[in-house]
Amino acid sequence: MGRIRDMVSIPAPGESRAGRWPPRSPVRRAASLRTLEFALYNRGLGPVAGVDEAGRGACAGPLVVAACVLRPTQPASLADLDDSKKLSPAVRERLYRAVTKHAAAYSVVVIEPDEVDRIGVHVANIEGMRRAVAGLDPSPGYVLSDGFVVPGLTVPSLPVIGGDATSACIAAASVLAKVTRDAIMTRLDAEWSGYGFAVHKGYSTAEHMAAIDRLGPCDIHRHSYRNVRERIRPGGVRLMQ
Repeated sequence: MGRIRDMVSIPAPGESRAGRWPPRSPVRRAASLRTLEFALYNRGLGPVAGVDEAGRGACAGPLVVAACVLRPTQPASLADLDDSKKLSPAVRERLYRAVTKHAAAYSVVVIEPDEVDRIGVHVANIEGMRRAVAGLDPSPGYVLSDGFVVPGLTVPSLPVIGGDATSACIAAASVLAKVTRDAIMTRLDAEWSGYGFAVHKGYSTAEHMAAIDRLGPCDIHRHSYRNVRERIRPGGVRLMQ
């Protein structure tokens, strides 16, 4: 634990954050998914929340952000926690049920495509993380984010490179966001037939781009994205009938 604390330069309560705080670079992978969290708990900085998103790179559908606080004692049902993108749909679904059952707190925020268009995906991502953390009860004492700084939080935070494969609470948030968004995209596939949303989940696959070329963009596409904007027809986008 001592080496991890030295690496991330975690301040004790009341200790100055001057000098090396925050670290010059985000924290990298530790030996265990709970190592960094336990280091924070041992310094009296818990509860520790992880926050992550799904759908940042998609050109259709919402951006979904989740925050999660895991209990210090992790049940065996959460042993497979990892970056949600590395897990099969069946494992993600099982972990989703386990996280929602055993987490000390979790919060999921859905940001609609028009808001992503209006404020930009990065700002929407940051705002979603702030909202997700604010929705946690009890409130965390520390937040670990996946890869980049989240300004505007009311508690200390730290970015972790590859966080969803490095920290259990970020991995849990990753699973919550991914499973929630996949379910939304499957429902949207029934409302907007022909695009294949249930298959590609709104990402820019060749099949998705071919569908937009054939049908034109619809109301849930992110019209600020170049590959969508260039395909908008003179008559506008398809709207829900």
